[in-house]
This record gives sequence, C-alpha cells and structure tokens, in this order.
Amino acid sequence: MNLTLQPGSIYGLLGKNGAGKTTLLKMMCGLATPSAGSCTTLGEKAASKNPSLMRELFFLPEEFYMPDMRISKFVSLNAPFYPEFDIKQFHRYLTEFEISPENSLRALSYGEKKKVMIGFGIATNTRLLLFDEPTNGLDIPSKRQFRRIMASIANENRCIIISTHQVRDLESLIDHLLIVHNNRILLDENVESITQKLCFKTVQTVGNNQGILYSESSLKGHNILLTNVDGEDSQLDMELLFNGVQHCPEKINQIFNLN
Repeated sequence: MNLTLQPGSIYGLLGKNGAGKTTLLKMMCGLATPSAGSCTTLGEKAASKNPSLMRELFFLPEEFYMPDMRISKFVSLNAPFYPEFDIKQFHRYLTEFEISPENSLRALSYGEKKKVMIGFGIATNTRLLLFDEPTNGLDIPSKRQFRRIMASIANENRCIIISTHQVRDLESLIDHLLIVHNNRILLDENVESITQKLCFKTVQTVGNNQGILYSESSLKGHNILLTNVDGEDSQLDMELLFNGVQHCPEKINQIFNLN
C-alpha cells in the first residue's frame, strides 16, 4: 500500500469488513505499527506518539470507553492535551445535539456518547481528524447535524478522514474517496475526477452497451456504472461505485492509471 493524504479534503475511507480500514487509521495515530514500510503522520513517525504529533490529531474509534463522570469533568481532564480546544465551540455542538454538559456519561445512550465525542473531537481543532464509523448510533436528525457541522469545519489546513459503511449518510460530504481491499488501494481519487471519468445512471434496460462496467437491479430499473466517454454530467453514487470497484478492480485501475 502506498498512500499520501493531503490537508483540505474530507476523505471517505471505504472497504469490506477486514479490508484494513481501522488498522490504517490506527497506524496513522500510532496505535498500530506497520510490519513493513513506514507510516508518517504530519511529518513525524506515527509510532513515536510524540506530544507534538498527538496534540494535532484526534481519533474517534467505532467502539470506545467513556469513564463514569460528568461531561464537564471529562472535558476538564482531556481538553488540556489539545492546545486549540475551544470550549465554547464544544458547548455549541452539545446544544445542537441537545445534550447538557452536566449530564453523566454513564447515563447516556451509545448514540448520545457518540455525539459527545464527535463534538469534543471537532472542538479540539486538530489538523488531523480520524473518524471510524461516526454515524453509527446516530438518529436521522443527528446525522444531518453531523454532516452540516463537518462541512462547516473543513478548511485547507485540516485533513479529515472518515471510515464508513454508511455511504448514504456521507455521500454529499466527502470530496475524496479511498477504497481499500486486501491491503491494496483500489481507488484514490477526488469526486470531480471520478465523475469526469465515470458515469452513474439508472436505466430501464441494460442492453449491450460496451461501456458498462457494472450494473445492479433496483426498484427504478438498473443502476449502471460506465465509462464517461461522452463527458456527461452525473451525480456520484458511492454505493454503486464501491460495488463496481469490487466487481472489476483491474478496469478501474486502468481508467485511473493506478498500479
């Protein structure tokens, strides 16, 4: 695997269960060490876990432990590790999620704990944000709030990586896609490049179109992924793209000139 990530993008990290998504995120923040090669994060060896690195990244895993204390106490103990943490910003997110900072973490549901940690992570204002399945456990209004908040914090100095299976939740947010399979990068492209080279359509019949890379049945007919030879404008369908990349990885590699 050879991968370089840049600030200024919200990356969507996709892959089947066991493909290596969580392991990659853990390597980037020093919680796992590569058996070969190296992983450098923000110019430093990730495994070193130097304070100068750790204060500039925040990792929210899918499963996490929350201590038995009030949210305000949790913040007072953990916020000092992040020099750019903004308590007013954090409280604003809690208000949007309808959670009081005086609530006990133990009394919160999994989804409410997830919202607290999302708000805390964003309020650290670190240069690197790593989220593993952040929308799991969130209700529909909270997912909408999450998308809005994430879009508002993205800037040219910040790199955000979101590993997810919930592609419908984040389709409008992500601007760069990474698809991994068996420790291999199958796709590493921004959304604009993808829609320039590929076309996403729904048709009644598939026919004999030679440009079709992948098709699947739907209630509206057939969703098809094909090469965009005519320069058509189409909207990215992340689920269709993911399935198509899994179906014909070599053809996708040729289209995007990947090795």
